[in-house]
Amino acid sequence: MMEPTTVGLLGILLLFFLMIFRTPVAFAMLLSGFFGMWALEGLRTAGALILTESYSAVASETLIVVPMFVLLGNIASAAGFSRGLYDAAFAWVGHFRGGLASASVLGCAAFSAVSGSSVATAVTIGKVALPEMKRLGYADGLATGSVAAGGTLGFLIPPSTGFVLYAILTEQSIGRLFMAGILPGLLLMVLFMATVWLVALRDPAQAPAGPNVPISGRLRSLGQAGPLLAVMVLTIGGIYVGAFTPVEASGIGAALVILLALASRRLSWAGFADAVMDTLKTSAMLYMIVIGANVLNPFFAVTQIPALLGEGLQGSGLGPYGTLVVIILVYVVMGMFMDGLSMLVISIPIVFPVVTSLGFDPIWFGVIAVIVIEMGMITPPVGLNVFVVRGVAQDVPLTTVFRGVMPFLLAMILGLVLIILMPQIALLIPNTMFG
Repeated sequence: MMEPTTVGLLGILLLFFLMIFRTPVAFAMLLSGFFGMWALEGLRTAGALILTESYSAVASETLIVVPMFVLLGNIASAAGFSRGLYDAAFAWVGHFRGGLASASVLGCAAFSAVSGSSVATAVTIGKVALPEMKRLGYADGLATGSVAAGGTLGFLIPPSTGFVLYAILTEQSIGRLFMAGILPGLLLMVLFMATVWLVALRDPAQAPAGPNVPISGRLRSLGQAGPLLAVMVLTIGGIYVGAFTPVEASGIGAALVILLALASRRLSWAGFADAVMDTLKTSAMLYMIVIGANVLNPFFAVTQIPALLGEGLQGSGLGPYGTLVVIILVYVVMGMFMDGLSMLVISIPIVFPVVTSLGFDPIWFGVIAVIVIEMGMITPPVGLNVFVVRGVAQDVPLTTVFRGVMPFLLAMILGLVLIILMPQIALLIPNTMFG
């Protein structure tokens, strides 16, 4: 019989082989974990693992957060509430040079607080913002880059699906992770807006100023965006003050948005059905990923690969922060070829024991991991958000979009360094709230 470590390495090779041939990541993990456990413990144990983990993985009530927040975002988009968020941001900052790009970032940040999805945020705001920026003569690179980068905030600002998966994989508090994402999300938003200002300062022709909206128009735009903003404040604020749990907040938020959409007669039955169907598809994908991860993780544990990796890194003499840099660099390389959720579910079971053994706060590392994964969403050659925005702006070459996101990628690196140097940026709110 082969050594467990050898079987583990073969299992990892099988995992990447399946993914290279476009097997969905959930089934790639499921197959690698099942056949790996079969090789080590026998068919009976492998079969029992799939049965028990498939049930226990999705039986947890904490997973209700995913479909409820996804439904909230889909209903808000179908009812046109997302347009109100962008219009409000445009009314307040659009008259500055580069203001439309800054409004796109603000709109992305606001919509992130109801969608929890990077791709949904980029698509929703991109459909509204990109035609406006094109009409006013914005450079294609800045226009698409601001939307692609702003969309990544959907993976960080709560309710983030990335944090939900991280919490499930590491048995951490979803509430603490949601709260930990608020200040880093706002920090990246400010850095993105500063990037737009610097690009406009360097080359004013790339970012002309928009029309100046009178104060009455600005207040009216806030009123139109008010209902959705109120839902955002209620759900996230309710978690913060302890009025309800993240699971309860997700249900309350989804119900309120549906009621608002119906009361304002902005949602047709066809639009509602489409939103529900999109929610089912997204939720099924995420649930399958959770099941796959719960089959793969016990296999990794039996092979002792995470423990051996931890011992190797600790014995390398790099120190805690040197080891952290190595982990981040590995994430950066993975981000060039894999999507964010795949990176998260494959890597966390391996690197999390290493991180905790080095004495790093698991909530703080969750924020670091999510930000690095966000960076992967706009880096070549995969850059999922870049391809999503390219799909909205089909007349813009892909190379132009990648060039446009580069300044924003530098801003993300700066934000990451600041959070590493000052962990309280991520930990202040959860530590204040939970003690």
